[in-house]
Amino acid sequence: MARQILFIMTGADHWTLNDGSSHKTGFWAEEAVAPLEVFRAAGYEVTVATPGGVRPPVDENSLSVDSIGSADRAAEIRHVVETAPELQKPISLSDVTIADYDAVFVPGGHGPMEDLAVDADAGALLVDADRAELPIGVVCHGPAILLAATDGDGVNAFAGRTVTGFSNAEEQQAGLADKAPWLLEDRLTQAGVKVTTGDPWAVHLESDGNLLTGQNPASSESLARAVVDRLENA
Repeated sequence: MARQILFIMTGADHWTLNDGSSHKTGFWAEEAVAPLEVFRAAGYEVTVATPGGVRPPVDENSLSVDSIGSADRAAEIRHVVETAPELQKPISLSDVTIADYDAVFVPGGHGPMEDLAVDADAGALLVDADRAELPIGVVCHGPAILLAATDGDGVNAFAGRTVTGFSNAEEQQAGLADKAPWLLEDRLTQAGVKVTTGDPWAVHLESDGNLLTGQNPASSESLARAVVDRLENA
């Protein structure tokens, strides 16, 4: 049987700001494409699941040369986003059976702040994956999904665990902190999750048991490799 990795991805193409306006967004391209490339190269098949099974929308800003760093790589990433079969026909989160997968990966972008943070199916899948001790890789704004992982009493299932994610400093430098209805670092801390961050925009990973997290887009490839290492050395 083929080795399988589940990508839980946003279905939201906007983020509702604190004045009620919509900020156009989605998933951050590098955070899906670089891990997809790593997992394919390691011999894993990837299945994408989103709320309602909608095609995950890409944040167009993440496809720019300025965001990616080179025209050639920008073209490569755009090609994958537009043609990768995994991204074109996702399944619904409600149809996922976590026992079918070897690991879970959650890309970021501001989209997860809109939907995965409050999606009961997403939260339940993450809890199931954690109970099964599957490697769970979550990057950048992806840790917003942890906020949906609560028990029957509303207590966060990952309270007390150490993670990293897109920092308040990075959100401020990106220009959205003052408009944001909430900041990821703050909300995770309020939920009882221990957040550790490194220098803005530098690669930074944290691991706590089977939970592996990356701080920002630059951390996505390294995080995917850490997930593969965990799988191969289990």
